[in-house]
Amino acid sequence: MRKDGFTLIELMIVVSIISILLAIAVPNLLRSRMTANEGATIGSMRTITGGEAMFQSAGVLDISGNGAGDYGTLGQLAHPPGGSPSFIDVVLGQGRRHGYSFEVDVIVGGDDDPPGYQCFAVPLRPGRSGYRQFFADESGIIRFTADGAAVSAESTPLE
Repeated sequence: MRKDGFTLIELMIVVSIISILLAIAVPNLLRSRMTANEGATIGSMRTITGGEAMFQSAGVLDISGNGAGDYGTLGQLAHPPGGSPSFIDVVLGQGRRHGYSFEVDVIVGGDDDPPGYQCFAVPLRPGRSGYRQFFADESGIIRFTADGAAVSAESTPLE
């Protein structure tokens, strides 16, 4: 009498081969996803710096009344006061995109002090959605850290 089918040894070999292939593929997939998130975040940081420059030069806000115009928060860039057109899209204006959290701190200018801003982008799940943290300010230079340290104006600039 002949039985068709696989033996236990054959099934164990197939399961072992699949396990090895998954062990190789999954980390590469996660790494490529993080790289894509970081690339998209850099693009979002460029969008924010461009939006801030247009917001400030348009004079949408001038809290100090010095005529220089001030920079805006993410919410103000997405929904400017006075019915101006948006400077960034609504999704980015909510502060979360591509596995990163975005925050803009506005520095109101005065008679002797120019206005400014600081934009931070940090991964929502470090090591899973991205490794690097990003920073930009009114200079337009995007900076980053990859070692988990806090990002600032002294961090390494992107090239």
